[in-house]
Amino acid sequence: MRQIVLDTETTGLDPESGHRVIEIGCVEIANRRVTDRRYHQYINPEREIDPGAFEVHGLSSEMLATKPKFADVAQEFLEFVRGAELIIHNAPFDVGFLDHELDRFGDAWGSLNDYCEVVDTLVMARALHPGQRNSLDALCRRYEVDNTGRELHGALLDAELLADVYLAMTGGQVDLQLAADAAPTKFVTNNSDIAAETRAGIPVIRPTATELAAHRENLESVDEESGGGCLWLRQLN
Repeated sequence: MRQIVLDTETTGLDPESGHRVIEIGCVEIANRRVTDRRYHQYINPEREIDPGAFEVHGLSSEMLATKPKFADVAQEFLEFVRGAELIIHNAPFDVGFLDHELDRFGDAWGSLNDYCEVVDTLVMARALHPGQRNSLDALCRRYEVDNTGRELHGALLDAELLADVYLAMTGGQVDLQLAADAAPTKFVTNNSDIAAETRAGIPVIRPTATELAAHRENLESVDEESGGGCLWLRQLN
């Protein structure tokens, strides 16, 4: 199963007001392993960047003036994500901006959903942790993903962090080994779909007899030190 974790940075908050994409960062996950394949591109937005947006990502119009325009990189970007399942935190924001960029080319280019499926990790997180903060920083803390280098937002950095969070949130293990491509999965639209997809993606690994014996030995040691208070040992028995 090939998945692409995606994030963007923009000139502002509303594409309907003419704001543009200025950075795209993508990280590939194949068979629940983070691979070494990345897509990263800074983009000349052909407009000024809002001061509030600059405070978030630190990208200025001067820095981006010599970068390619979206039209120059659109084909390469779409080929990278084509057929994959996109993992995005607060997907409507990023998808909305990218769809507006594609819309500038006319109807022939379609929308992002014509090229790939989308999973929104914010929807997943809210289902798993109702009533709690579910920003990327909050999820990094919850799942012990190191985000100490995130002084400013950056599309590639945030995609890398989200890849680790997604694998932890869905019960997987982060692995930097390469893996083969596979077919995409369906779009997650509700909590039951999230639960089904999460269960389907979790491998079941049975302990060996040696591991079970070592586990029992550890529990017996805890039971002895606690004066017979090890509940796990009673469950094992």
